[in-house]
Amino acid sequence: MYQKPRFSSGRSGQYNKSSRGISRNKSRQPKKDYIHPSKFVRSAKPQSEDVYTALHHFADFEVDPLIKRNLETMGYSEPSPIQDQAIPPATAGKDIVGIANTGTGKTAAFAIPVLNRLIKDKTAKAIIMAPTRELAEQIEQQCRKIGLGSGLDGALLIGGTSMGPQLKDLSYNPSIVIGTPGRIKDHLERGSLKLDNCNIVVLDEVDRMLDMGFVNDITHILGRTNKIRQSFYFSATLDSRVKSIIESFSIDPVHISVKSGDTSDYIEQNVVSFTGSGNKIEKLHDILINTATTKTLVFDDTHRSVEKLSTELAARGFKVDSIHGGKSQPQRQRVLKKFKDSEVTVLVATDVAARGLDVSDISHVINYSLPQTYDDYVHRIGRTGRAGKIGHALTFIDN
Repeated sequence: MYQKPRFSSGRSGQYNKSSRGISRNKSRQPKKDYIHPSKFVRSAKPQSEDVYTALHHFADFEVDPLIKRNLETMGYSEPSPIQDQAIPPATAGKDIVGIANTGTGKTAAFAIPVLNRLIKDKTAKAIIMAPTRELAEQIEQQCRKIGLGSGLDGALLIGGTSMGPQLKDLSYNPSIVIGTPGRIKDHLERGSLKLDNCNIVVLDEVDRMLDMGFVNDITHILGRTNKIRQSFYFSATLDSRVKSIIESFSIDPVHISVKSGDTSDYIEQNVVSFTGSGNKIEKLHDILINTATTKTLVFDDTHRSVEKLSTELAARGFKVDSIHGGKSQPQRQRVLKKFKDSEVTVLVATDVAARGLDVSDISHVINYSLPQTYDDYVHRIGRTGRAGKIGHALTFIDN
């Protein structure tokens, strides 16, 4: 018998996925911005920061005891700066604008107040949007742990799997929907999702969603939610596009910024010069066998080029796999698990892995192809140099 997905389950994979997510790759690549090679050369310069003294403990927050017990089980004791500053006004019902780097704990900063409100108000409904399937899944997993035992129903709307199971999840009128904008909009258009009574909205990594061309989808989705709602916006930057979205859908939000420098401050950056494709692959081979790497993430442009490079490296004896938007979500999940478990030590990927890839021990990021923009470069190399560790980024430059 089919059992509805609930946060009370605690089993992974209860949410079923759809078939859209971020698979919006065009057959023709857009023209790349010119980035001077000097931008790819920089010594790691970790910022010497004052130790942050939290004003609260998780036990101090005005949230349901069930959430506090789950946080304690998860090992949460003292909140990070974004959590410390965002959770109190959020639980008081304020709209939140959070500017924070990747890895600062922002998921819990919105998940805790959102789940708390859903537990206390059974009529409340929430929707959480993220730019990539992987990030949406990470958010769902975090929400499941924080809300364990709450009995809340949920649906995960991302690409790469059949629509049928997902439609069944939505038929139970879930309290929380997590997904990517394109797939959420698909469900709205086919009538399988209604947001009239959705009074909690979260946009995570707003800047990246706008970079990926989701501005119209986001505007359409937000316009279908309840006019009286609480909104959360989390982003690494607060440019004019992000401000425009916020100003259109929120009044007097609380602004919180804990961003401390670029994500590249802990990354040793350099270039690799090559001449011709034959010389290029040999240079990559030498790096992978001669450098003290633990895990390496290699970026290339297209599905085809990623598969070709992965096949070549496998033939050379490397423990390698690939990930791109052309793979189904179960395939991508299996590859990421192998990468996390070190069954694979070299992962070749398109920019689908530039955000939402949560692997803590990536020592090297290699830009085998140049990124589209410098912002894309920053997000690519942000997969290394995390949690205070020095990482390495190498960018191939054709002489």
